[in-house]
Order: sequence, then C-alpha cells, then structure tokens
Amino acid sequence: QLQVVESGGDLVQPGGSLRLSCTASGFTLEDYAIGWFRQAPGKGHEAVSCIPNSGGSTIYADSVRGRFFISRDNAENRVYLQMDSLKVEDTAVYYCTAKRSCLGSSLAWGQGTQVTVSS
Repeated sequence: QLQVVESGGDLVQPGGSLRLSCTASGFTLEDYAIGWFRQAPGKGHEAVSCIPNSGGSTIYADSVRGRFFISRDNAENRVYLQMDSLKVEDTAVYYCTAKRSCLGSSLAWGQGTQVTVSS
C-alpha cells in the first residue's frame, strides 16, 4: 500500500527557511514521481513542485521558483522541499503525493504538515 507522510512544518518568520520531508512506505521511491501541493485557508489546492522518478526536470510553480528546492534521497525513501525566503502568502498545509509521473494523477496523499509564516 502506497503511503506518504509529511513532516517539518512549523511557525517561521518572513524571510526564514524550513525543510519539509516526505517519507514514503509501501513502495520503491525511485519508481515514482513525488509532488508537493499546498492549501491555504479558504483556497483550493495549489501545485508547488514535483520531482520525476527518473530523468526529466523538476517542476516549480511560478510563485515559489527560485525560493523552493525539491530533492530526493531514494536510499532513505524521502523527498525534501527546502523552502527559503518564506513569505506570509506561503502559509498553508503542505501535502506530498506519489505519482507515476509529474503530469499524472496522485496515487497517495499524506495528511499534510502546517507551515505558518508570520511575524
């Protein structure tokens, strides 16, 4: 059974940094793309970033490009989302998903981790 669990969310001041982790279980991480989504209060899901399973390029939303960086450690079965220069508008619940490809449907969702950017 495909499962992913997010961690690393916290309260941080504007301009600060956080690193989110997505830990996979029940499947071989290197066979799947991993996407990060977020949902701010009162808004729908927004795709943030995706890292393909093999080859290809990582994908970033315009709103986070140059500030967020996605990486994977297949040996540890983890994908990381390094978030720098955080803004108040980055406040949201962040979810990771397992996908066959970055353009494909999500096959598993985590419970989310809360990121709050506030002074």
